[in-house]
Amino acid sequence: MEILAQYGTQLVLIAALFGLLMAWGIGANDVANAMGTSVGTKTLTIRQAIIIAMIFEFTGAYLAGGEVTSTIKGGIIDPIAFTAHPDVLVLGMIASLLAAGVWLVVASFFGWPVSTTHSIVGAIVGFAVVSLGANAVQWDKFGSIVGSWVITPAIAGLIAYVLFISVQRLIFNTDNPLENAKRYGPVYIFLSAMVICLVTLQKGLNHVGLPLTSNESTLISLVLSLIAAIGGIFFIRRLRFNPQDDVKMHYSNVEKVFGVLMIVTACAMAFAHGSNDVANAIGPLSAVVSVVSHGGAISANSAIDWWVLPLGAVGIVLGLAMMGHKVMATLGTGITHLTPSRGFAAQLATASTVLLASGTGLPISTTQTLVGAIMGVGLARGIAAINLGVVRNIVISWVVTLPAGALLSILIFGLLEKIYL
Repeated sequence: MEILAQYGTQLVLIAALFGLLMAWGIGANDVANAMGTSVGTKTLTIRQAIIIAMIFEFTGAYLAGGEVTSTIKGGIIDPIAFTAHPDVLVLGMIASLLAAGVWLVVASFFGWPVSTTHSIVGAIVGFAVVSLGANAVQWDKFGSIVGSWVITPAIAGLIAYVLFISVQRLIFNTDNPLENAKRYGPVYIFLSAMVICLVTLQKGLNHVGLPLTSNESTLISLVLSLIAAIGGIFFIRRLRFNPQDDVKMHYSNVEKVFGVLMIVTACAMAFAHGSNDVANAIGPLSAVVSVVSHGGAISANSAIDWWVLPLGAVGIVLGLAMMGHKVMATLGTGITHLTPSRGFAAQLATASTVLLASGTGLPISTTQTLVGAIMGVGLARGIAAINLGVVRNIVISWVVTLPAGALLSILIFGLLEKIYL
């Protein structure tokens, strides 16, 4: 208690700095994964991807980031176990932020697409076990989170597989793929718009004082999605194609139509990532702010200070702008050859899965979800279409990340104990 009273402001500032570092690592690593398919298909340039991320990552983090933040802040470890030791909780969360942030910087530098969720969860569990023992961890919730890391890639892969098979059967494997692209393209735009509108209205607006009922959210989402689909019809019709072109050129023109869809799904993916993964940075930071501001009182559910979510959003954008291109190269072209139609299926499947998880408060790995979706698209063309060597290396990096986060957190926590306790 004396430590919090004497060094409270200092500890909050340090936590904010490390939280910004963690958010920077998320931007450099995970946002690159989210935008990598768009850049890999050359639908978006890196500059355009950064601009989209700046807008939609920020709004996703600010509007819909609170659901998952509460899980990271008070769901992995048992806050009650730290009631008599609030200073330990504060130092542990600070150590977790620095540990996970450092690991993400290293991984991003080498272009490794690791899981930021693995990093922070491993770090939090590491300090909790070494400080108060295994009983400080809520292993049932930890187990459900770990289980989601297996289930969500499978779900995303299945959705992506079904989406791309539908694209093949409705458009590519028809006598007139170009006309069918114009016919069914707006349907896919509608689906993309519904995904992003529903989560924004149902989960996001509560954090800015505009709660809506489920029926109101659904109705507004339908209207906005229809508007987006109608806009897509006019946009696609404005594209000029030569009807005398051969079949290969027709396929190329169809991919141009899906280029439009890729922009929509890139926006959805950026929003989805911001809503889910900002919690990895600002969840522990929010816990520190809450404990210090309440004089050491620990609560599993407390309000998030107004400046915490924007701080995480800004850090994510900076990380993407400064180092995101390295991991984009790994994910955008390494697993399988992506075209706009394949990238669209993978992105929409990932966005749908991540947004579903964000709405239920379950922190999943965007990296694993996207890899599952890309593999689903690849499997639609046969196992030979997947670069299994790249997939193997990615999985190894996942396995290493959790213990790396835990070990770094333990070392940093020990150092902070010597300084403050």
